[in-house]
Amino acid sequence: MTSFRLALIQLQISSIKSDNVTRACSFIREAATQGAKIVSLPECFNSPYGTKYFPEYAEKIPGESTQKLSEVAKECSIYLIGGSIPEEDAGKLYNTCAVFGPDGTLLAKYRKIHLFDIDVPGKITFQESKTLSPGDSFSTFDTPYCRVGLGICYDMRFAELAQIYAQRGCQLLVYPGAFNLTTGPAHWELLQRSRAVDNQVYVATASPARDDKASYVAWGHSTVVNPWGEVLAKAGTEEAIVYSDIDLKKLAEIRQQIPVFRQKRSDLYAVEMKKP
Repeated sequence: MTSFRLALIQLQISSIKSDNVTRACSFIREAATQGAKIVSLPECFNSPYGTKYFPEYAEKIPGESTQKLSEVAKECSIYLIGGSIPEEDAGKLYNTCAVFGPDGTLLAKYRKIHLFDIDVPGKITFQESKTLSPGDSFSTFDTPYCRVGLGICYDMRFAELAQIYAQRGCQLLVYPGAFNLTTGPAHWELLQRSRAVDNQVYVATASPARDDKASYVAWGHSTVVNPWGEVLAKAGTEEAIVYSDIDLKKLAEIRQQIPVFRQKRSDLYAVEMKKP
């Protein structure tokens, strides 16, 4: 299968977890009726984003939120990338993405490996590491269409992660993410296009919708970029579903035209995976 439809759900997040989950499932069903085969939710889709919220909203995986995702993936017979949720495991909290297959099985679990600790004076200071622990493994999953690599938000800044995924045969990288009003306009699209061109892959980002009253205001603009670096689809700031038809034949053509993978000088440099 050389093409398939991808959907990104730019969800408006409230403080009521059950409402967030119910509304997410409703959008997932709508995306499936429009022909989406892979659907992604945004980062922190069941909870407001913030260090004070993570402990309160955290749950196990499997747990109440991911059980609903499993059920709706099976009901719609789709691959569902569950954005991320605050996960509690053995006394630690993680920012975690769970992926479910068309039969409802848990295919992959990815814990954000680069925590969002930044300080831009006069604009934004944020420290995920106050409450979250970093993951320590890569995560990919296979579909009948292509292999998909997972990252979350800040992970997109680290080119090595995307390179490892490309080396492992991924043709689509999905980053549920919530950039802010400082980093969003500056780097959100730039980073996606960079990762796409560097690795000749499709890159997709699913952001929460913008809520100007929230303690952390998300940039929005969920996006799909092709391996040529072109933006194929992009949301505004409001709640929306973004659709894009992913053409793997186009990807193969680009890799043939500009064969950087064959031209890499592995005798001079390498990006290597230290852990599986």
